[in-house]
Amino acid sequence: MKVAVLDINGKETGRKVELSDAVFAIEPNEHAVYLDVKQYLANQRQGTHKSKERAEIVGSTRKIKKQKGTGTARAGSIKSPIFRGGGRVFGPRPRNYNFKLNKKLKRLARKSALSQKAKENNLVVIEDFNFEAPKTKDFVKVLSALGLENKKSLFVLGSSDNNVYLSSRNLERSQVVTNSELSTYGIINANNVVLTESSLEGIESNLSK
Repeated sequence: MKVAVLDINGKETGRKVELSDAVFAIEPNEHAVYLDVKQYLANQRQGTHKSKERAEIVGSTRKIKKQKGTGTARAGSIKSPIFRGGGRVFGPRPRNYNFKLNKKLKRLARKSALSQKAKENNLVVIEDFNFEAPKTKDFVKVLSALGLENKKSLFVLGSSDNNVYLSSRNLERSQVVTNSELSTYGIINANNVVLTESSLEGIESNLSK
């Protein structure tokens, strides 16, 4: 699959690159994408939620009323879950939400996500670029030239570029990653994926194994 290469002004450079069909033109596997996104979101959870149970409440353990003769239900201490301020029954406890996925499935998920973007014409290839200094307005110009100023966008670089990263950091709708940091969630979450020329080799190398 051949795709035209654009410059940072949104104009065609006259060159085209060949995208691997094994990465950018497969039949998307929705279940693999679902599992990878589910794992990504699960890994974001801290799992530090905790509520106090009956044994952890500070309070008297005295029986608050006699067992019989009151006409009401029997009750033990004030720490009972049925009273206000008592312990919670089966409350949340700290836990780890992580779960394992095979590398082969994760590669399939990323290829499926990229193929879906390519199929929907929401994948763009641009020539490599950099900034002399971190300036948000320079990155905004690039977004505007590509018609992405009001859309969620994911820029994938061939290698880490601090100036480009810092220029995009204040923009809520834009994210900049390297090809090794590419995730299925990042691809799915963006309306448009922008790949630099230098990132293509790394992406195809990582996902063609």
